[in-house]
Amino acid sequence: MAASAAGIAGRLRPAIRRSPSWPGHSRRPLSTQPPPTQGSAVRDAFLSFFRDRHGHRLVPSASVRPRGDPSLLFVNAGMNQFKPIFLGTVDPRSEMAGFRRVANSQKCVRAGGRHNDLEDVGRDLSHHTFFEMLGNWAFGGEYFKEEACSMAWELLTQVYGIPEDRLWVSYFGGDPKAGLDPDLESRDIWLSLGVPVNRILSCGPQENFWEMGDTGPCGPCTEIHYDLAGGVGAPQLVELWNLVFMQHNREANGSLQPLPQRHVDTGMGLERLVAVLQGRHSTYDTDLFSPLLHAIHQGCEAPPYSGRVGAADEGHTDTAYRVVADHIRTLSVCIADGVSPGMSGAPLILRRILRRAVRFSTEVLRAPPGLLGSLVPVVVEMLGDTYPELQRKSAQIASLVSEDEAAFLDSLQRGRRIIDRTLKRLGPSDLFPAEVAWSLSVAGDLGLPLDLVELMLEEKGVRLDSAGLAQLVQKETQLQAHQTKPAQEQRLRLDIHALAELQRRGLPPTDDSPKYSYSLRPTGDYEFGPCEAQVLQLYTEEGAAVATVEPGQRCGLLLNRTNFYAEQGGQASDRGYLVRAGQQDVLFPVAQAQVWGGFVLHEVLAPEHLQVGDQVQLHVDEAWRRGCMEKHTATHLLNWALRQTLGPSTEQRGSHLSPERLRFDVATQAALTPEQLRTVEGTVQEAVQQDKPVYMEEVPLELTACIPGLRSFDEVYPDPVRVVSVGVPVAHALDPMSQAALQASVELCCGTHLLRTGAVGDLVIIGERQLTKGTTRLLAVTGEQAQQAREVGESLAGEVDAATERLSQGTRDLTEAQRLSKDMGRLTEAVDSAVMPQWQRRELQARLKLLQRRANTAIRKLELGQAAVKSQELLRRHEKGPLIVDTVSAESLSVLVKVVRQLCELAPGTSVLLLSPQPVGNVLCACQVAQTAAPTFTAEAWALTVCSHMGGKAWGSHVVAQGTGSTMDLDAALRAAHAYAIKQL
Repeated sequence: MAASAAGIAGRLRPAIRRSPSWPGHSRRPLSTQPPPTQGSAVRDAFLSFFRDRHGHRLVPSASVRPRGDPSLLFVNAGMNQFKPIFLGTVDPRSEMAGFRRVANSQKCVRAGGRHNDLEDVGRDLSHHTFFEMLGNWAFGGEYFKEEACSMAWELLTQVYGIPEDRLWVSYFGGDPKAGLDPDLESRDIWLSLGVPVNRILSCGPQENFWEMGDTGPCGPCTEIHYDLAGGVGAPQLVELWNLVFMQHNREANGSLQPLPQRHVDTGMGLERLVAVLQGRHSTYDTDLFSPLLHAIHQGCEAPPYSGRVGAADEGHTDTAYRVVADHIRTLSVCIADGVSPGMSGAPLILRRILRRAVRFSTEVLRAPPGLLGSLVPVVVEMLGDTYPELQRKSAQIASLVSEDEAAFLDSLQRGRRIIDRTLKRLGPSDLFPAEVAWSLSVAGDLGLPLDLVELMLEEKGVRLDSAGLAQLVQKETQLQAHQTKPAQEQRLRLDIHALAELQRRGLPPTDDSPKYSYSLRPTGDYEFGPCEAQVLQLYTEEGAAVATVEPGQRCGLLLNRTNFYAEQGGQASDRGYLVRAGQQDVLFPVAQAQVWGGFVLHEVLAPEHLQVGDQVQLHVDEAWRRGCMEKHTATHLLNWALRQTLGPSTEQRGSHLSPERLRFDVATQAALTPEQLRTVEGTVQEAVQQDKPVYMEEVPLELTACIPGLRSFDEVYPDPVRVVSVGVPVAHALDPMSQAALQASVELCCGTHLLRTGAVGDLVIIGERQLTKGTTRLLAVTGEQAQQAREVGESLAGEVDAATERLSQGTRDLTEAQRLSKDMGRLTEAVDSAVMPQWQRRELQARLKLLQRRANTAIRKLELGQAAVKSQELLRRHEKGPLIVDTVSAESLSVLVKVVRQLCELAPGTSVLLLSPQPVGNVLCACQVAQTAAPTFTAEAWALTVCSHMGGKAWGSHVVAQGTGSTMDLDAALRAAHAYAIKQL
């Protein structure tokens, strides 16, 4: 029996490693079980099972936009939101710190990054970019392998009724190279649950050892597989559920160390589970997708979906159905969570997903514009009860999808026109230029996928210069690598082992309540008292715990209490210094403070010895802290003013502040108008001028849950949580019957704030740009910087007024008109780069654009007048004939070109080349070839010949060209021009 099982395992391992897709098209049920359960009921049954039978706490799905995790583009697994628990960095006062056994259904997106299923979607019957992951977790050893396996087996066989003989399991068979023994404990648990030994597979680390990343918690996993064959022929296994037992930590040097606490992390894809329970070979044949596929058919001209793949899917119709159905789910979920199509990172991936969906919708399914937007209500109907943010954002999602769809279709039309124009210039055997294809692509101007560009060329029977395109791709890759920000200096940190050791020693988290101990003097100044503390632990730069540090050493300092604000919530860390008790003349500079699992680590440069047990006194940099307080309170006022101006549904997307300036990201339907920006500033100014009190109070987190209008961000908040309310006492703001939070700034916030708003002084929004469609980033300054920005704005507005007056007076002198145009250009550059109110910048930019247009129009009129006079003079000097080659005085290349054109209009059969020596020593050249000239006679070649003779360069077309050069012998240049033309004629 053992040999037989080993043989089966050997045959099945490659299949499991490949994570096989579902078999080809078939509608035959997989089992004779009772009627299948609806997808929503399957999800509910999972959650109810763990809540009601096994005491798990149900937690909501996290946003697909990762919270503070730069390693991820999207949340791609249920465990992502629990990383702080696995890493030991969870805030001990937060709700999450109390999690022991939890379950949920997590929204996941796998597109881009390490886990990328984008290009596989549509080609088979199982891949998705968006899916729901059902999971249960046990933290800190709440339960481990035996309970996890038993619960999983009970749910699958007793609740879902999956026949036991259709289930196989695999376990970790060990890794001698890493010194890891086989996970025989898991194997024996499955045997005790009644799984036959011939359906238990031993697999290696590639299949059954799970790692979070290159470093961090990891461990063996055991997987439950479903046999699609059902005993008929060779087993066809698909993974159903993965149970991970986190018991190791992958260190930076690659070694494995035991975790201080063990955890269980399981994940099961809802879509695949529903397919099994509904007896379908394809996830797309379940009721999770059938309403969408039906809606797509109703909105397009293609035949109904029939589930074909590969060569059987003629015209890729069914592939297109699957792509559109999958991608509109992904788009809807991502946009609801604040990720909109854009130009970099996750927004760029979403942009590609949308354009891929549009391409299949229009090109394959022949759907009219607007199909994707019309599918959003179907997605909301199917997923909105489980993920209510879809219901709240339904209209916004549909609008954004429809706008981007229309923009892409417009890009397609423009792309086709560019291709047609380019083809007219190519010979029959010429390759299509790589530069043009690149300009059409996602990396270029129009954002068309390169494979679509190739397809459009293929349809016209044209081959692309693939080698040239590969060079451009390589050059772009190198450029991006060169532009990548250099790695920041390695910060001191407390790793999972250091945190576990502190907890083992029974050390409580750092008491950082003194950071809120400051007061406002009658003079308006703030008083920040010192903080007495004791050194509990010292750390080297490498993270080793030591009892003492030497002079000149950079170290991490852990104290029992601190008045330093550790960087979090978008607010920069405090800085300052500390002194040892009784040694006030030796300052230990504190560069920053970071919080790890509730322990505040201070980065200190020690001028003298420092050791555990020393008594110290901490002093924050008061000017720095005051600047942070000023910007943080201003940020709250800005958030409130934006909601007042744009509407209560306006949402913050992020912020960061330091004493220099603040940055605020806000969800917007469109770019803010100058009037809206001005209104926002005015609303903030009003609150500042009223010098409103700022109330701060810690309250139980549950009291804040149902307050209308309360502003909170996508963060894990401690419990109790600090509430910051401007102008309204916290108790009144939190009264459920009160509307105060709708009328005033009330937010959950752990930052440090002013005690009255008057100290903000002023706020000016100095910058604004769209990060992605639907998200705007604002930059603002306060206080004296804001006043300076207003002064700069007024000064530039005065200069624009003066330029308007000069232009209104008019001039008949071309030199003066050109000087005025250049002044407009310099003024435009000054307005573009100045630190000034953004609303005023936008208004001045609009005025300057009109003024520049008027100035250019005036120049053109004067130039045409000059050209008319000079062309008449030249005609009088030359008899009518096929050629005019001469010199003429012209103040600019623009005037010279106009003279040439007017000459050719007055003498249609004449080819003209004119040179104009300039006072600075160079020579201008312009020419035009008559339409009756031989095809081999081109203006571009003519100008190039003459300008090369003068050591210069030329550019232009077959008909008109221009250039520059430098020569002391104009006659020789004229002879060269004449000789070339005579030869061609």
